[in-house]
Amino acid sequence: MTDHTVTTVDALYEIYKQPNEKVQRKVLSALDSHCRDFISNCPFLVIGTHGIDGGTDTSPRGDAPGFIDVLDDTTLLLPDRPGNNRLDTLRNIVVNPAVGLLFMIPGLRETLRINGKAAISTDPQLLARGVAQGKTPVTTLKIDVTEAYLHCGKALIRSRLWDPAARLDVNALPSPAKIYADQIGGLNTAEMQQVLDTSYTETLY
Repeated sequence: MTDHTVTTVDALYEIYKQPNEKVQRKVLSALDSHCRDFISNCPFLVIGTHGIDGGTDTSPRGDAPGFIDVLDDTTLLLPDRPGNNRLDTLRNIVVNPAVGLLFMIPGLRETLRINGKAAISTDPQLLARGVAQGKTPVTTLKIDVTEAYLHCGKALIRSRLWDPAARLDVNALPSPAKIYADQIGGLNTAEMQQVLDTSYTETLY
């Protein structure tokens, strides 16, 4: 049987065209005014990390626009809000600081991609910059930016992500409480819904 797996970069470029000059030039080594403006208006991002044992993680982060703090042209602060304490992202960063971030603004088709290295900080001065709803984060990520660039909107156009007409009726799916109850066990759907309601109202910050 023929193995059709692509295993080298050279083989990739036998299938795909080389990126054009414009694509190469858009990658910045520091944040310009456009990147700063994008970040200041961004309420949501996804952060990807990779552990030393080969494990990977992709995790959402969100808050009011401006929650990502731009310290300077190459440094971001990302406060850690309360979660489930699995600490997948943070555990990976402890052993491998490389991170990739995808910033999204509702209604905008283009996204901002940033790559860099992160460190977990408990510096009181840095934590104070991430206070929200009167709550100080336990830690914050200090991210050194190595690459930043705007990503074209094709994926969001194809997915119709921001198109209200394309939205699924969520009532056609099992509720998150039902999914959690089935996967975790020990609680029925109603009990799990109460757990979620409490988490979303009392421990959001």
